[in-house]
Amino acid sequence: MRKTAMNRVQRGKLAMAAVAIGAGLLSVTGCGYINAQQTSHQYAASDGVRADLGSLQLRNIMIVSTAEDKPGRVIGAVFNQSSSNATLVINGANGAQTSIPVKAKSQTYLNEDSDAAILSSTGGKPGSLVTVSISAGSDSSKLQVPVMDGSLVEYQKYLPASASPTATPGSTSSEGASDHASEPAATPSESGH
Repeated sequence: MRKTAMNRVQRGKLAMAAVAIGAGLLSVTGCGYINAQQTSHQYAASDGVRADLGSLQLRNIMIVSTAEDKPGRVIGAVFNQSSSNATLVINGANGAQTSIPVKAKSQTYLNEDSDAAILSSTGGKPGSLVTVSISAGSDSSKLQVPVMDGSLVEYQKYLPASASPTATPGSTSSEGASDHASEPAATPSESGH
């Protein structure tokens, strides 16, 4: 049996191929080492923002309004992880306030099927971020919330009318937020929307 030895040219080609393959693998696999993976970071993948407040989880929270000094409707979702009912209170600009009741181990979606959570004054122009105070029980925090307007079709139905926020279900009034939870949602003609 005869062994064929590699000549210099063949060994050179093999070495160059190994270097090229190694460089290619390094350039492909090096991206994950240098750049952080986006899937390992939690973020709000929508127009709204997210926040956790005690046992409450706020998701996709935003304010929909026509102007800085006009009423603004809070939309998004609030999840209650605790075994007791909770009330999320949102305080905005110029003393504006709204309350959102959330049942134990449940969620409240602030959409067209729920009572409107209206702030009497938005506090910022559409396209800006406004700072609101959020509280539930003894937990409180500040949150930067985006203000959207009706230029996007999906938000047009959430634009509040110029009616007084005390006449709107879900807003804080002398009746208290718990009275609103048992009332049926107002129809658009009743609430002025």
